[in-house]
Amino acid sequence: MANMQFAEMPQVAALLGGKRVLGRTPVEAPDLHRSVRAGIPFDALESFAKTMNIPLPEVTQVLGLATRTLARRKHQRLLTPMESDRLYRLARISCIAIDVLGSPEKATQWLERPSRALGGETPLSLLDTDIGVRQVEAVLGRIAHGVFS
Repeated sequence: MANMQFAEMPQVAALLGGKRVLGRTPVEAPDLHRSVRAGIPFDALESFAKTMNIPLPEVTQVLGLATRTLARRKHQRLLTPMESDRLYRLARISCIAIDVLGSPEKATQWLERPSRALGGETPLSLLDTDIGVRQVEAVLGRIAHGVFS
């Protein structure tokens, strides 16, 4: 399984719309860090949802965005640094799931399906906190190494 070291950052950037949305493809940690701190374009959120075929309301729930806030961000065309960080985290976990499971479709199915290894929760629903992210990463690690999960 890829640990999503810095070498995999182009895959995360691609899931967020790549150069077309981000203006350039961040390939090193400092580049992506600057992008997150400055705020990722709103289009990256829509690109992620479309590529992963996850309904926007589900994605915005993980990001902790209320409907009115979402409308405001769309109008401003920019997410806040905190929202950008959450979106990056979601894209990073999605890339790991794609790597482990073989395709965006399989990754999305897995993210949206309740898991006994996660106490009956869907992996997607746990990605709103760092603790949840670590739980999901651990399960993906077990799957990658052929351990029953």
